[in-house]
Amino acid sequence: MRNPLAAHPPWRQLTIIAVLLPLMIVLAVLAFAWPAARIAPRDLPVGIAGPGVARQQVLAGLTRSDPGGFDVRLYPDVASARSAIQDRDIYGAFVVGADGITVLEASAASPSVAQLLGTVGQQLARHAAEQAAASGSPQQAVQVRDVDVVAAAASDPRGLVLASALLPLTICGVIMAAVIALVLAFRPAWRQIMSLIVVSATAGLGAYLIAQGFLGALPHEAVATWGTLSLIVLAIGATTAGLIALVGPAGLGLSILGNPFSGVTSAPELLPAPVGAIGQWLPPGAGASLLRSTAYFGGHGASGHLAVLIAWIVLGMAAIAVGHHAPVRFAARRAWKPAPLVHAARPVRINDFDGGIRRGR
Repeated sequence: MRNPLAAHPPWRQLTIIAVLLPLMIVLAVLAFAWPAARIAPRDLPVGIAGPGVARQQVLAGLTRSDPGGFDVRLYPDVASARSAIQDRDIYGAFVVGADGITVLEASAASPSVAQLLGTVGQQLARHAAEQAAASGSPQQAVQVRDVDVVAAAASDPRGLVLASALLPLTICGVIMAAVIALVLAFRPAWRQIMSLIVVSATAGLGAYLIAQGFLGALPHEAVATWGTLSLIVLAIGATTAGLIALVGPAGLGLSILGNPFSGVTSAPELLPAPVGAIGQWLPPGAGASLLRSTAYFGGHGASGHLAVLIAWIVLGMAAIAVGHHAPVRFAARRAWKPAPLVHAARPVRINDFDGGIRRGR
């Protein structure tokens, strides 16, 4: 492949890489560290169930404690709130009753959000007790009870396996595309696409066997979960291979940017705006949300994330075809096509020269 800096003298090449490489490192650190340092609820969808007056009191308490932090939805009873959690419409709900506040949560959707809702429930209980004391009512503690409606696997209660698996899947998807497109240089386009599909399915199966067979972290819907893991690898690999086909090896660096915006370690609604929303339109974020839906929620809330992965796969495969076949200026096929071998000339021997003179040549 051609060196884009080859036309510059060595001192200028050193100057360029001395600026560009540290800048890339700084941007990578910023992309990963900034969202993690600004974790807080931002329009986090939660529900409130209970009598009308009690619901309004809880709503006022949520608005006062964290303005803009929650997207509150009201439900008439506990059953409807539970159903909304299981359908992935909300992350949890506060149920107000005569015996106190019950916090319905789903650690399978996000252990971080479940912990947050438990803390908020304690704050609401303290606020209710303070209001009762201010009104002259006999002071009594308001009981708070946490109920995990959709619990994470017992062997992975904090969801660490799912969160830890996303980065290796992203990196392996990029490596797979680099090997198939650059190292092996599979041609034509259909052969590269078939290779991506086969390797992605195999990698997804291996990831499932580790995550569930060995660690027991993805307990439900085995076939759908395997398919989701394979789609994640394929979406990242096809996108990377498509970028390589269009812009050359520089496409490798563009393919891993979605990982810090995925929200897999917390939740998209806990990341700074618009990072959380952007991450759900990229393969790592959509894949992580789809994986939670298939492994724990029976496929509820999966359609949008599935559509995002399929869209990236189609776009990546289309880019591979364009980069390999279409005579467009931005296609990088010629930039990284292996150079033809040059056969060295056979050395001339003195004996051959003398022999040619003797034969009159």
